Amino acid sequence: MIPGLVSIFLAAILTENYILSKFLGICPFLGVSKKLNTAVGMSLAVTVVMVISTAVTWPLYTYVLVPLRLEYLQTIVFILVIAALVQLLETAMRKYMPPLYQSLGIYLPLITTNCAVLGVTMLVIEKGSADPTFGYLQSLVNAFGSGIGFLVAMVIFAGIRERFEKNDVPAFLKGLPITLIAASLVAVSFLGFQGIV
Repeated sequence: MIPGLVSIFLAAILTENYILSKFLGICPFLGVSKKLNTAVGMSLAVTVVMVISTAVTWPLYTYVLVPLRLEYLQTIVFILVIAALVQLLETAMRKYMPPLYQSLGIYLPLITTNCAVLGVTMLVIEKGSADPTFGYLQSLVNAFGSGIGFLVAMVIFAGIRERFEKNDVPAFLKGLPITLIAASLVAVSFLGFQGIV
Protein backbone atom coordinates (compact mmCIF):
# COMPACT_ATOMS: atom_id res chain seq x y z
CA MET A 1 0.00 0.00 0.00
CA ILE A 2 2.81 2.45 0.89
CA PRO A 3 4.60 2.02 -2.47
CA GLY A 4 1.30 2.77 -4.23
CA LEU A 5 0.82 5.95 -2.21
CA VAL A 6 4.41 7.04 -2.89
CA SER A 7 3.85 6.41 -6.59
CA ILE A 8 0.67 8.52 -6.55
CA PHE A 9 2.47 11.29 -4.65
CA LEU A 10 5.47 11.39 -7.03
CA ALA A 11 3.29 11.19 -10.12
CA ALA A 12 1.21 14.16 -8.89
CA ILE A 13 4.40 16.21 -8.46
CA LEU A 14 6.32 15.22 -11.57
CA THR A 15 4.40 13.52 -14.37
CA GLU A 16 0.90 14.83 -13.66
CA ASN A 17 1.91 18.33 -12.54
CA TYR A 18 -1.23 20.41 -12.91
CA ILE A 19 0.60 23.52 -14.09
CA LEU A 20 3.33 22.06 -16.28
CA SER A 21 1.65 18.92 -17.66
CA LYS A 22 -2.07 19.68 -17.57
CA PHE A 23 -1.72 23.49 -17.91
CA LEU A 24 -4.23 24.24 -15.17
CA GLY A 25 -3.68 27.18 -12.82
CA ILE A 26 -1.69 29.30 -15.28
CA CYS A 27 -3.08 32.63 -13.97
CA PRO A 28 -1.41 32.46 -10.54
CA PHE A 29 1.60 30.75 -12.11
CA LEU A 30 2.26 33.79 -14.28
CA GLY A 31 0.87 36.43 -11.93
CA VAL A 32 2.32 35.56 -8.52
CA SER A 33 5.65 34.06 -9.52
CA LYS A 34 7.57 37.36 -9.70
CA LYS A 35 8.93 36.98 -6.16
CA LEU A 36 9.85 33.78 -4.36
CA ASN A 37 8.12 34.59 -1.06
CA THR A 38 4.76 35.34 -2.70
CA ALA A 39 5.09 32.25 -4.90
CA VAL A 40 5.66 30.07 -1.85
CA GLY A 41 2.81 31.72 0.08
CA MET A 42 0.38 31.29 -2.81
CA SER A 43 1.48 27.68 -3.33
CA LEU A 44 0.97 26.80 0.31
CA ALA A 45 -2.49 28.41 0.24
CA VAL A 46 -3.39 26.46 -2.92
CA THR A 47 -2.07 23.23 -1.38
CA VAL A 48 -4.18 23.70 1.75
CA VAL A 49 -7.28 24.41 -0.36
CA MET A 50 -6.58 21.41 -2.63
CA VAL A 51 -6.23 18.96 0.25
CA ILE A 52 -9.19 20.25 2.28
CA SER A 53 -11.45 20.55 -0.77
CA THR A 54 -10.60 16.98 -1.80
CA ALA A 55 -11.22 15.82 1.79
CA VAL A 56 -14.68 17.41 1.65
CA THR A 57 -15.73 16.83 -1.97
CA TRP A 58 -14.78 13.14 -2.26
CA PRO A 59 -17.15 11.94 0.49
CA LEU A 60 -19.76 14.48 -0.58
CA TYR A 61 -19.73 13.06 -4.10
CA THR A 62 -19.46 9.41 -3.05
CA TYR A 63 -21.98 9.38 -0.21
CA VAL A 64 -24.42 12.15 -1.15
CA LEU A 65 -24.44 12.94 -4.87
CA VAL A 66 -24.05 9.38 -6.22
CA PRO A 67 -26.72 7.74 -4.00
CA LEU A 68 -29.15 10.55 -4.81
CA ARG A 69 -28.27 10.33 -8.52
CA LEU A 70 -27.21 13.98 -8.54
CA GLU A 71 -23.78 13.51 -10.13
CA TYR A 72 -24.59 16.21 -12.67
CA LEU A 73 -24.38 18.78 -9.84
CA GLN A 74 -20.74 17.85 -9.18
CA THR A 75 -19.19 20.99 -10.67
CA ILE A 76 -21.53 23.40 -8.89
CA VAL A 77 -21.15 21.66 -5.53
CA PHE A 78 -17.36 21.48 -5.85
CA ILE A 79 -17.10 25.19 -6.74
CA LEU A 80 -19.26 26.11 -3.73
CA VAL A 81 -17.08 24.01 -1.41
CA ILE A 82 -13.88 25.53 -2.82
CA ALA A 83 -15.29 29.07 -2.55
CA ALA A 84 -16.21 28.54 1.10
CA LEU A 85 -12.75 27.14 1.88
CA VAL A 86 -11.02 30.05 0.15
CA GLN A 87 -13.11 32.53 2.14
CA LEU A 88 -12.07 30.82 5.37
CA LEU A 89 -8.41 30.82 4.29
CA GLU A 90 -8.58 34.46 3.24
CA THR A 91 -10.06 35.47 6.60
CA ALA A 92 -7.39 33.51 8.49
CA MET A 93 -4.57 35.01 6.41
CA ARG A 94 -5.93 38.53 6.85
CA LYS A 95 -5.96 38.05 10.61
CA TYR A 96 -2.78 36.01 11.21
CA MET A 97 -0.53 36.78 8.20
CA PRO A 98 -1.26 40.36 7.04
CA PRO A 99 1.99 40.84 5.03
CA LEU A 100 1.37 37.68 2.99
CA TYR A 101 -2.30 38.61 2.60
CA GLN A 102 -1.28 42.03 1.22
CA SER A 103 1.37 40.60 -1.11
CA LEU A 104 -1.01 38.05 -2.64
CA GLY A 105 -3.59 40.75 -3.32
CA ILE A 106 -6.20 39.83 -5.90
CA TYR A 107 -4.70 36.39 -6.50
CA LEU A 108 -5.89 35.01 -3.16
CA PRO A 109 -9.62 35.25 -3.99
CA LEU A 110 -8.78 33.89 -7.44
CA ILE A 111 -7.98 30.52 -5.85
CA THR A 112 -11.76 30.06 -5.90
CA THR A 113 -11.72 30.04 -9.69
CA ASN A 114 -8.31 28.39 -9.99
CA CYS A 115 -8.93 25.56 -12.37
CA ALA A 116 -6.08 23.54 -10.81
CA VAL A 117 -8.00 23.26 -7.53
CA LEU A 118 -11.23 22.30 -9.29
CA GLY A 119 -9.25 20.01 -11.60
CA VAL A 120 -7.76 18.09 -8.68
CA THR A 121 -11.16 17.51 -7.07
CA MET A 122 -12.79 16.43 -10.32
CA LEU A 123 -9.95 14.28 -11.64
CA VAL A 124 -9.75 12.43 -8.33
CA ILE A 125 -13.39 11.40 -8.80
CA GLU A 126 -12.59 10.37 -12.39
CA LYS A 127 -9.62 8.28 -11.23
CA GLY A 128 -11.81 6.64 -8.60
CA SER A 129 -14.39 5.76 -11.26
CA ALA A 130 -11.72 4.20 -13.49
CA ASP A 131 -9.91 2.36 -10.67
CA PRO A 132 -11.97 1.08 -7.71
CA THR A 133 -8.79 0.81 -5.57
CA PHE A 134 -8.33 4.60 -5.84
CA GLY A 135 -10.19 5.55 -2.67
CA TYR A 136 -10.26 8.34 -0.12
CA LEU A 137 -6.66 7.98 1.12
CA GLN A 138 -5.30 7.84 -2.43
CA SER A 139 -7.34 10.93 -3.28
CA LEU A 140 -5.87 12.86 -0.35
CA VAL A 141 -2.32 11.79 -1.26
CA ASN A 142 -2.96 12.82 -4.86
CA ALA A 143 -4.28 16.23 -3.74
CA PHE A 144 -1.31 16.80 -1.44
CA GLY A 145 1.13 15.74 -4.18
CA SER A 146 -0.63 18.05 -6.62
CA GLY A 147 -0.21 20.92 -4.18
CA ILE A 148 3.47 20.13 -3.76
CA GLY A 149 3.77 19.94 -7.55
CA PHE A 150 2.17 23.38 -7.73
CA LEU A 151 4.73 24.59 -5.18
CA VAL A 152 7.65 23.07 -7.10
CA ALA A 153 6.54 24.69 -10.36
CA MET A 154 6.00 28.07 -8.69
CA VAL A 155 9.35 28.04 -6.88
CA ILE A 156 11.28 27.04 -10.01
CA PHE A 157 9.55 29.69 -12.08
CA ALA A 158 9.92 32.39 -9.40
CA GLY A 159 13.66 31.67 -9.30
CA ILE A 160 13.87 32.01 -13.08
CA ARG A 161 11.89 35.26 -13.09
CA GLU A 162 14.04 36.76 -10.32
CA ARG A 163 17.13 35.99 -12.41
CA PHE A 164 15.60 37.76 -15.41
CA GLU A 165 15.53 40.99 -13.42
CA LYS A 166 19.30 40.76 -12.81
CA ASN A 167 20.22 39.96 -16.42
CA ASP A 168 20.04 41.82 -19.69
CA VAL A 169 17.06 40.70 -21.69
CA PRO A 170 16.68 42.07 -25.23
CA ALA A 171 14.09 44.85 -25.34
CA PHE A 172 11.74 42.96 -27.67
CA LEU A 173 11.60 40.03 -25.20
CA LYS A 174 11.11 41.99 -21.97
CA GLY A 175 7.98 41.36 -19.97
CA LEU A 176 5.43 38.83 -21.16
CA PRO A 177 7.38 37.34 -24.12
CA ILE A 178 10.36 36.17 -22.03
CA THR A 179 7.99 35.00 -19.29
CA LEU A 180 6.06 32.81 -21.73
CA ILE A 181 9.25 31.44 -23.30
CA ALA A 182 10.62 30.55 -19.86
CA ALA A 183 7.31 28.95 -18.83
CA SER A 184 7.29 26.80 -21.95
CA LEU A 185 10.88 25.67 -21.35
CA VAL A 186 10.09 24.72 -17.75
CA ALA A 187 7.03 22.78 -18.95
CA VAL A 188 9.12 20.97 -21.58
CA SER A 189 11.69 20.06 -18.95
CA PHE A 190 8.98 18.32 -16.91
CA LEU A 191 8.09 16.17 -19.92
CA GLY A 192 11.34 14.32 -19.23
CA PHE A 193 9.71 12.83 -16.11
CA GLN A 194 7.06 11.09 -18.21
CA GLY A 195 9.40 8.16 -18.80
CA ILE A 196 10.57 7.87 -15.18
CA VAL A 197 7.44 7.28 -13.09
